[in-house]
Amino acid sequence: MTTASTSSVGHAPEPRAPLPGEPAGVMSGPYRALTLGIVSVVLLLAFEATAVNTAMPVAARQLDGLGLYAFAFSGYFTTTLFALVVSGQWCDRRGPVAPLFTGIAVFGAGLVMAGTATGMWPFVAGRAVQGLGGGLVIVALYVVVGRAYPEELRPAVFAAFSAAWVLPSIVGPLVSGAVTQHLGWRWVFLAVPVLILLPLAVMGPALRRAERNLPSTVAAAYDRRRTVLAAMAALGAGLLQYAGQRLDLIGLLPAAAGAALLLPAVVRLLPRGALLAARGLPTVILLRGVAAGAFFAAEAFIPLMMVTQRGLSPTLAGLTLTSGGLSWALGSFLQGRPGADRHREALIRWGFMLTAVAIAGAALVLVPAVPVWVAAVAWAVGGVGMGLAVASISVLMMKLSAPAETGANSAALQLSDALGNVLLIGLSGVLFAALGGGTLAAAGSGPVPAGPFAVIFLVMTGVALLGALISGRTGGPPVTGGPARNGGSGARGDQH
Repeated sequence: MTTASTSSVGHAPEPRAPLPGEPAGVMSGPYRALTLGIVSVVLLLAFEATAVNTAMPVAARQLDGLGLYAFAFSGYFTTTLFALVVSGQWCDRRGPVAPLFTGIAVFGAGLVMAGTATGMWPFVAGRAVQGLGGGLVIVALYVVVGRAYPEELRPAVFAAFSAAWVLPSIVGPLVSGAVTQHLGWRWVFLAVPVLILLPLAVMGPALRRAERNLPSTVAAAYDRRRTVLAAMAALGAGLLQYAGQRLDLIGLLPAAAGAALLLPAVVRLLPRGALLAARGLPTVILLRGVAAGAFFAAEAFIPLMMVTQRGLSPTLAGLTLTSGGLSWALGSFLQGRPGADRHREALIRWGFMLTAVAIAGAALVLVPAVPVWVAAVAWAVGGVGMGLAVASISVLMMKLSAPAETGANSAALQLSDALGNVLLIGLSGVLFAALGGGTLAAAGSGPVPAGPFAVIFLVMTGVALLGALISGRTGGPPVTGGPARNGGSGARGDQH
């Protein structure tokens, strides 16, 4: 067994004493421009995500693609699996700015492809291109945080990430719903690339100045094997999703091929013991995928449920999710308060418990006598839970990572996030199709039945409870040097 190749992510700079009258925080002098720059990127991604959630039910119906509804979400995360690893290595060799700007450009190209699609499969292809761009961007942002901020400021940075979702959560569904109803769903996708230009102009100089100030590091060697493993994981996930949509004997062939590609790749890309919830860093990284998969799989189907079951407009259906974006920022803020580090394990556990309550609460809206606002209240509870859990998981990951492994483990954390989304949204799509969710509506023989939604929410509630159960295994000693030791390895795939 060899040790992980050295990442270019070096030690974060030592915190300095603030100047007289200068606040000590992420908006203080040496960090202000960098914080504004990376929050601008998160703001852009957040607006796109909230807008797409609102427009997706209408887009899928007009493209005769309700049967592929989940694929439009999971296709994004499938290509993200590949892009995350590419971005990690690119950041290690060249720094984070180039993959960040390239990712934003590719993301914009995917929006144009989706907005001009004439069928559901071209639409899914556009979403897949968006996933490539998003994967490049998110790892670059984490590398910047790991290299440029001292440990005591990182919880505040992740809280700022969550706060960047507040405005899009309020404005996104309103704007997207109005545009979808009056101009058409396509303009929800085609307008966002124009919005990219202003953040690029504002944050470009700040990020380039920040890159010059980052610690000097030795570039890591390019790991071709790791890139091949990432391609295997993405292709395997895509084949599994395709097989799940077929639901016939022929689908067994791509299912077997997908599993044969995905499983060995994931075992080598994640820290050793992650799939078995080994104590310490492996469980921390595993929980990121569990949290993201359960929450976003349920969230993907809430607007469709509100439109088809309760007759809400796209605008009102999208607004159901607004409360979750707002309360997520609250949960993230709470975990960043002084003294929270002593309770990381409990914060993660309570985060999962609140998420389970939220998913089960949203399912109550399937009962006609239950008011529709119950879903918004439930999603507010889930947002607090996710804010507590996800930000705490990110902070704990960095605490348990050796400085030279921060970039690799950040990529593994995002890989787990994407994998959780792919598998659980894909599973939701299989359940939705198998129980007649898309077939009846597509054939015009009846509305979408309530049963598929109920089953999806029940399964995701169980997944969130599982996360709460294994959260007690996140404890581990902090790593101060050398390769990550929790679970026996770092996030690199060449230890296996």
